[in-house]
Amino acid sequence: MNALARIISEGSGAAPSPMLSIAGLNVAYRGGAGWTPVVRGVDLALAPGRSLVLLGESGSGKSVTLRAIIGLLREEGARVDGEVRVGGRDVNAMAPDELLKLRGNEVGFIFQEPMTALDPVFRIGDQIAETIVQHRGTSWRQAMATARELFDLVQIPSAERRLKAYPNELSGGLRQRAMIAMAMSCDPRLLLADEPTTALDATVQIQVLLLLREIQKERGTAMVFVTHDLGVAAEIADEVAVMYAGRIVEQGDAAQVLLNPSHPYTHALTGCVVQGSYRDHRLGELAGAPPDLAQLPPGCSFAPRCARRQEDCRLTDPARRPVAPRHDVACLHAADLPAGTAGGR
Repeated sequence: MNALARIISEGSGAAPSPMLSIAGLNVAYRGGAGWTPVVRGVDLALAPGRSLVLLGESGSGKSVTLRAIIGLLREEGARVDGEVRVGGRDVNAMAPDELLKLRGNEVGFIFQEPMTALDPVFRIGDQIAETIVQHRGTSWRQAMATARELFDLVQIPSAERRLKAYPNELSGGLRQRAMIAMAMSCDPRLLLADEPTTALDATVQIQVLLLLREIQKERGTAMVFVTHDLGVAAEIADEVAVMYAGRIVEQGDAAQVLLNPSHPYTHALTGCVVQGSYRDHRLGELAGAPPDLAQLPPGCSFAPRCARRQEDCRLTDPARRPVAPRHDVACLHAADLPAGTAGGR
């Protein structure tokens, strides 16, 4: 049974107050031709204890959206419009000292490449302990004891010895586990993970995914996970939001989106996944390339690559609309896609 078919959809129940809410988020960077939009009108809401995967090709705006959640974009010279709330507090209205308290304390961040996120000249244990002392005000001795407990939590063997190691002395998998330990060091209510398993081999990747899922569920942490890998999304997502050219084009429960994709882009992505035996079957492909964000085409941004485009697709930029309970899609002709055809066969 493939990963997509193993998704188990959770019941809806009463909706708690969102841990994260994003409304009308727009991000643009200044270039030679003026301001280029990289995120366009993103709306998201994530409840405590739930995991949301942002899925899409490179350059679709996933990582930029993640960085907007903790207010990093203003330091990068970006123009940010819209509202981002974490625990009900508006991130874009926070002063610099408030942002420093938010990062690492209420919100943990796992970076894609730990060798660029960890300081190479300090021992890993010292870096984790410094975070705990900074945000929790504990003694250094207590912070180191907490770091030791975190290494046990993320299943790093010989934890006492590894705490004294420098980043270059650990394997890629152990460095990523150390990054998870640092991100969880102050027991954040929201965890952001930017493609944390991309550089890992398949065996280590599944170990890290299962570990993240276990910690997230055990502590009731909300998590936003960025990836372009549908298999990863299937393993870790409660909800999926598919991004294309800076917009969310499809969003809903993981089972709905991955098993019954309603947007031609999502449908094409699932058709490119190897599932079971492909003897005598041609693996799907997605022709063309994403549009130049500085010169977006009129109408639907995906229309130039869409095999099902019609004349109105080139004229109208579709708004998201519901196609099923807790499942929205931005496509004028979503109903034309056959149901239950994940995998494209």
